[in-house]
Amino acid sequence: MISGTGPGRLAIRRLSLADFRCYSQLRLDTQSRPVVLTGPNGAGKTNLLEALSFLVPGRGMRRASLGEIARHGSGDDGSWAVAAVLEDGGEIGTGREAGNERRSVRLDGQPAKPADLAARLSALWLTPAMDRLFSEGAGGRRRFLDRLAFGIAPGHAREASAYEHAMRERSRLLKVRREGGAGDPSWLAALEDGMARHGVAVAANRVRAATLLDEACRRGIGPFPAARLAVVGEVEGWLVEGQEPPQAEDGLRSALTRARARDEAAGCATMGPHRSDLAVRHAAKDLAVGQCSTGEQKAVLVAIVLAQSRVQAALTGRAPLLLLDEVVAHLDQVRRAALFDELCVLGAQSWMTGTDELLFDGFGDRAQFFRVAEASVTPREV
Repeated sequence: MISGTGPGRLAIRRLSLADFRCYSQLRLDTQSRPVVLTGPNGAGKTNLLEALSFLVPGRGMRRASLGEIARHGSGDDGSWAVAAVLEDGGEIGTGREAGNERRSVRLDGQPAKPADLAARLSALWLTPAMDRLFSEGAGGRRRFLDRLAFGIAPGHAREASAYEHAMRERSRLLKVRREGGAGDPSWLAALEDGMARHGVAVAANRVRAATLLDEACRRGIGPFPAARLAVVGEVEGWLVEGQEPPQAEDGLRSALTRARARDEAAGCATMGPHRSDLAVRHAAKDLAVGQCSTGEQKAVLVAIVLAQSRVQAALTGRAPLLLLDEVVAHLDQVRRAALFDELCVLGAQSWMTGTDELLFDGFGDRAQFFRVAEASVTPREV
């Protein structure tokens, strides 16, 4: 039984941009209702969603490098900034400062780390590029799964970051050995210990997220198909089979030690939770979603995001921020209406884009509408 209460609605009340993509300066005040952004292709709609995606840990919805984001013509320092005021009055700021290769983060005016964002804001997104999520490599599904886990275990971002750091350092040390260097054995053991501790924590968070989501998805949401979810990975499998975390840590630590020669030759860690996958099946057809039609794959993705929103709302009292880029154009009228109704029932502040304003008529006055044209955003006249 999922239960819990938390702070009030999670929503952006003011979004400010500086030299972000096509926007030189922007200040957009919104209400906590769903936000609909319409306008022609290339107007800057998706850029607004991408800006919001930088308010949570990670590389944003396009996984762009920091140097790609600064507005063309803004100078050669590559700086940009995104800031938001939340419904609860909290403030988040992030961006790239001149001469800094890493993005900076500020929470309520104080310096912070990107991983700290998970405790303040949770966001999920669907983009046209994700239409291939179930048919391409495991990396995209793994990142999607981690995004789901962020909303259920805010500490997941820190654990994942620590695991990846230890893994990179271990690979660097093994490269030194491969090139004839000594490579400190005690440091190598310490790095493998870090990979074991943080890796099992990552796997445990993924298993919990997938278990809760499987329970929510198997029932289906309105006309969206029911789905079954599971994590596929050696470490996650140990936990599912009943191993306690300390036992799984011992197992991963020993496996990494045994794999040193193989990993030294490969130039990377050949086992661990960084190689896991998310398996999703269409429940009614008992078929891997990747083998379903494009339309069914899209519908399953929407169902997963809505189910995740329900899970987070039950656990924390707040549904995540939803960034839905060109989603409704691929849904029939029945599913569009069901999506709008679900978003309003959830109390989620969704940000949705589209070229055809008529597709959003089902919202009625439950949403706020903005027109986007040439990097300018204006409220729709009633």
